[in-house]
Order: sequence, then C-alpha cells, then structure tokens
Amino acid sequence: MNALDKAKLWLSDAYDEETRKAIQLMIDENGTELQESFYKDLEFGTGGMRGIMGVGTNRLNRYTLGAATQGLANYLKKQFPGKELKVAVAHDVRNNSREFMQIVADVLSANDIKTYIFDSFRPTPELSFAVRHLECDAGIVLTASHNPPEYNGYKAYWNDGAQVVPPHDNGIIEEVSKIKVENINFKAKEDLIEVLPNEIDLAFIEKAVKYGSRDDKTGYDDLKIVFTSIHGTSIAITPDALKAAGFKNVYVVEEQAVPNGNFPTVKSPNPEEPEALKMALDLAEKVNADIVIGTDPDADRIGIAVRDLEGKMVLLNGNQTNTVFTDFLLNELQEENRINGKQFIGSTIVTSDIFFDLADKYGVECKAGLTGFKWIGKMIRETEGQEKFVCGGEESFGFMVDDFVRDKDSVTSTILACHIAAKAKANDSSFYKELIKIYGKTKCYQESLISIVKPGISGAEEISKMMSDWRENPPKSFNNSPVVTMNDYSEGYSLDIKTGEKTAIDLPKSNVLIFYTEDGTKVAARPSGTEPKIKFYFSVKENLDNIEDYDKVKEKLLQRIENVKKELN
Repeated sequence: MNALDKAKLWLSDAYDEETRKAIQLMIDENGTELQESFYKDLEFGTGGMRGIMGVGTNRLNRYTLGAATQGLANYLKKQFPGKELKVAVAHDVRNNSREFMQIVADVLSANDIKTYIFDSFRPTPELSFAVRHLECDAGIVLTASHNPPEYNGYKAYWNDGAQVVPPHDNGIIEEVSKIKVENINFKAKEDLIEVLPNEIDLAFIEKAVKYGSRDDKTGYDDLKIVFTSIHGTSIAITPDALKAAGFKNVYVVEEQAVPNGNFPTVKSPNPEEPEALKMALDLAEKVNADIVIGTDPDADRIGIAVRDLEGKMVLLNGNQTNTVFTDFLLNELQEENRINGKQFIGSTIVTSDIFFDLADKYGVECKAGLTGFKWIGKMIRETEGQEKFVCGGEESFGFMVDDFVRDKDSVTSTILACHIAAKAKANDSSFYKELIKIYGKTKCYQESLISIVKPGISGAEEISKMMSDWRENPPKSFNNSPVVTMNDYSEGYSLDIKTGEKTAIDLPKSNVLIFYTEDGTKVAARPSGTEPKIKFYFSVKENLDNIEDYDKVKEKLLQRIENVKKELN
C-alpha cells in the first residue's frame, strides 16, 4: 500500500479517538509528515526497534508497540508450548518510556505471561542481568539509547539475557507482520504484573562490583572521579555501585543528575560526542579529577576522559578505552596462569583490529561479529561449556566484562575503569600511560568516525546510493596506499584485489563495506541499523618503537586519517 492508503486504515474504530484525529489531520494536509509516518513499518535493526514517537506505522506508539509485543508473545508461546512464560520489562528516562513500558506489560499480561517491571527507570544492562536472574524467557527494554529526544525504542532479549538474533529475531518479525490491530490484546491482567523489589538492584550491583573491582583497593582513596549520567538512567545505580566498590571521591555533575528525556544541557546525550561531557570536564578541572566518566541515557555506553602526559584532560575513543580494559583483563589472566587457549574476546568488524593483536599477544582468540552486542551475545551462547568469554567491546563506546550481563554494560565498565586508573596512579602511572604502553607492545593505532545524518525517505535513498556507488566504483587507494582487500558483507565475500580471488565471509549478510590498504589503513562504510545515518570508520596504525615518541606518531597517524577524509570529500 501507499502511505495514504495505510493511513486511512488508522481511521477505523480499532484506534483511539486521539489517534484518529491526528491521522485525519495528516490526511487532510497530505504533506511530508503523512509520507514519513506511513511510508514503511518500523523494523528490528541492530539494536531492536527504534523510531520517532508519533502516530503511524513508521512511528513508535501504542499500536506499533502493541503489535511488536503481541507478535513476541505469540512467538514465545510457539517456542515454549505449555510453559508458564515470564518476561522482564525495563525502561529508560525518555519521554513516554514509562507509559510505553506499561503498554508492553499490559499486552504481555493479557496474553497470560508473567511480567516483571521495575518501579522506575533502570539501566539496560540491569535488564539483561534480570532476565537470567529471574529465569525469564525474554526481556524488553524501552529505550532509544543515545538518539535525539524525539526518539524512543524497543529492545527485545532472549532467555540468555542477550538481544535476539537469528532465528528468533526473524521469527518474531514474522509473527509481528501477521498482527492486525484487532489482534492486539491490550486488556491487562494486573495479577500477572509484578513490580520488582530493590533486591534486584543489590544483586546487580554486587555482580558489577565483583567483576569491575578487585580485593586490592590500593589507590581507591586517592582517585578523584567525576561522573555524569547526562540526565539518564545510570544515576539510579552507578553512584551506589562506585560506593559499594570502595571509591570515596566521586563528584557527580548535579546539573545532569536530574533524569530528563529532553536532555536539556546537551545537544546530544551521546558520550561519543565531546560536547556531551563538557560540563563533566569543567568540573574535573575544578576538583582536579583523575578521570571523567559519562554514560548515555540507557546506561549501556560509557565515555571516558583522562589526563594526558601534560596533565590535560583528553577524551578517549571507544577503541582506546576498550584496549586498556582488554589488556588489563588478559594480563590479569596471564599472571594467574589461567590462559589455556580456550578463552576468547569479542569484537566487531568495524572495531579496531588492535584486538586481534592483543588476542595474539596473550594466546586467546578474538571473534569479530557484525555491529551490535547481540552478536557478541551469540558468540557466548554458541560456545558455552567449550570456551570462556573474557570480555568484549565495540568502537561505539560499549564494553562487557565476563558474561553475567550479555549486553553493553557501563556500570561494571565504570568500576573497572576506576580500578585501573587507581592502580595505575598508585604505581606512578595513569590510564593514559597504560594505553601508550600497550601501543608500544602491539602497534600504535588511531581511529576516527564520521556520521552523516540523512533523515526521511530521501535520506534513505541517498545512503543507498552512497553504498551502491562504492560497490560499483570501489576506491583504488587511500592516501597513496593501494587497496589490497575489499570485504563486502552484503554479498558475503572478501576480495583480494591483486589476484581477484574471493573468499567467503562466514557471517550473516549485512550492508557493510570494508577496505584495507597496503599500509594497513582500514576504511569501513556502514548505514546505521537504528538511526537515519551512514557511518564511515577510519583506522590507521604504525610501529611505536619508543613510548616517548607517542605524540609524534599520533600526529602522523591523525594526518593520514585527515588525508583520507579529504580524498573522500
């Protein structure tokens, strides 16, 4: 159907009066908003279902949420026939998140599913934890992560605490596609909805402290930490977790500690954006802090700033933070003689290749999946009882320690970052110096990311054309270094440019292109699965023979990246 015909279906009595009025107004105006709201249906992407709030099939609302939840309920009943089903549901601080959570809980309970909800907002990693802790069959969190305020979203989790992957995601989508509005059961069975006690919070904090900190608290009293939740959910858990771990000097950015779905003090509540941490950096200078930590609205991503060799606060990118985390955890295993070749770390295809270097250095495997932590969760599930997962991360500021949570976890990562910083400071080092030391043992890596936002129908077409242009006319070189390999994850092959030989890539198909050059430059292009944007990833590397030469080598690498960006205009 075209957008107008789809919109007219929403004028039936199956929809509430307020929705019908809004649709009629759209139809009368017959403008861009009608097209944008109905030209497609919201889909499950790398992070679930995410979209702008409003009426229409391409918007997040009572009916799209109801259809998604009814479809999930139907799928669960097919997968676990005769079982008394249980689902945990959480939400973030975004506008309408609490109301959306209630809609989801109503539909689940109406379908005779025991539904656990929290009394208020909670971090996404706590929902992942709760699914297994409560032995649930699935989990749902209402969040749009770090998207702008007009967005909200819906992440679905399976019984292992990880986001749904094939075949379950496709199975759920198939069930959702069958749902008509009259099939959605909104009549809640209140006796099946249970508000969780704070024991879940305490159990989650206990685990986060266990895997993030250590018995040796050397340096904890001296470390000064600035923390900001950027108006998000982490304020409910992280300060208490830091206190439970033993850190005493924690300075919270009070102006951003107030939960607010409009995120009034920032342009974007994304710790990947330097502007989002400005208030925290200002406070760090005021109190002479050693480390700054900020989290996104649903508290799965973590942004970190530390002092460089001159004592200036600098923001680390996700690859750099995760490099320090990974090296620390692997080195700890090595010192305890616990590496036997059956351990692995998780990464993604657009993340820095330094994690392959670290894996080789410590004698473990590095598994790289598609973008999204659900694929790391899939790695863990497929190797349970055979291999031990140590940690996993992706460049977009996400990290996971062990597997008591099977999603990005800023709470445990915050504690781990502070432990590493405290230990380093006590040994006359620093988080930043530890990163440079690692570069001296592997290679010195530098990364960069450009995101180009292209909203709406025309934007989707532009992004599609960018990708097709690169496939049809692939670049021959970057910065005068010939391209030697092209990986096309949509077609599922790796192409050796010199020989023309194609090698199959053993991953699900995904619209991603990655190019490698002779000098090790890596350039990737990937349309976002959850936002109207296309992302370009850049990574370069070079030997670092002397740690004292780091600044010089870093500037050289940054210039190489800038040269590539200029070539691509």
